[in-house]
Amino acid sequence: MTDTSRGLPERPMSPYTQVWRWHITMACSILHRGCLVALYVGAAILAGWAAALAAGPSVYAGYLSILGSPIGKLVLLGETFAVFYTVAYVIRQTFWDAGKGFAPRTADMTGAMSIAFAVVATIVTWVLAGANGAF
Repeated sequence: MTDTSRGLPERPMSPYTQVWRWHITMACSILHRGCLVALYVGAAILAGWAAALAAGPSVYAGYLSILGSPIGKLVLLGETFAVFYTVAYVIRQTFWDAGKGFAPRTADMTGAMSIAFAVVATIVTWVLAGANGAF
């Protein structure tokens, strides 16, 4: 018979990032969650853009001036990175769903490739936008 008079047994706490040695797949997971939050912010920015467009030319011009400010451009740069990183991460996850790429070396390589793709694609997008007069 089990003695339950002492209450529930002590259960270990869930490990936190300070317990585990940092590695690229952990950083990719955390970065992906941050990018998803950024994409929610981007959706709000897009909704604000549509509302400003519907409100008339003066409101729209004011909204564009906010987006065209240095802070606005920095936010849009982050949004661009978030979109490209999420695309790369979802492709990586699709292979994982198929049971491929779980070897530690492969997982590390695809994580680094996802980050590198997002950085390069963001730079290329902003350079092309600047070359076409977007700024």
